[in-house]
Amino acid sequence: MASIHREILIDAPAAALWSAMRDVGALHTRLVPGFVTECAMDGAVDGVMARQIRFANGMTTRELIVDIDDEKRRVAWSAVGGRLTHHNASSQVFEEGASTCRVVWIADLLPHALAPAIAQMIEAGLQAMKAHAEQQARTDAAAP
Repeated sequence: MASIHREILIDAPAAALWSAMRDVGALHTRLVPGFVTECAMDGAVDGVMARQIRFANGMTTRELIVDIDDEKRRVAWSAVGGRLTHHNASSQVFEEGASTCRVVWIADLLPHALAPAIAQMIEAGLQAMKAHAEQQARTDAAAP
């Protein structure tokens, strides 16, 4: 099984980034616009929230929201269907100061051969997250 672990520092308050991350139906507008172009909640599977996502590269996936933990600022999800036979991931926000946070994104998946492509997508997602959150933080700081 492939395990991908990526981290990034973001010049934005942890609370602001967490607010966007925990809004699991608004990835395309609040967290990673440009990386995710569409995100729609599509009901539940066995009582678990699910969403349909379209990425900028045209790929689509259905994800089950496993957990939203406000105390730990962590979201966990699982992609279902498609070429992956197993996928479980989480993103977590850590406060690194009053105006900086660190995001940790971990994904475990099969088949192992898809790990390089998924790692590239995670890195692109983190860059999109950083760019959007830092722009939002600058806008918020400039507001009266």
